[in-house]
Amino acid sequence: MTSKSDHQLDITQEVCPITFVKAKLAVERMAPGEVLVIRLQGDEPLRNVPRSLTELGHRILDLGPAPGESEGGVHVLRVEKIG
Repeated sequence: MTSKSDHQLDITQEVCPITFVKAKLAVERMAPGEVLVIRLQGDEPLRNVPRSLTELGHRILDLGPAPGESEGGVHVLRVEKIG
């Protein structure tokens, strides 16, 4: 996982649908081509946030456990704003 990012968002303490709402608002404030790193946790955010951002036309660069975390812990999602 590469580390380039322009913005950071931690939604590990949030629940759906607030996880997606916060991610969507963060991406909307970005310029096209910028990268947002989102820290998230839990099955529902791991499924819904990447899927929803992709449906809006943005590019998922990678998604995986945060350094030192297990598969069930905090994950890091990198998304690039398109358009």
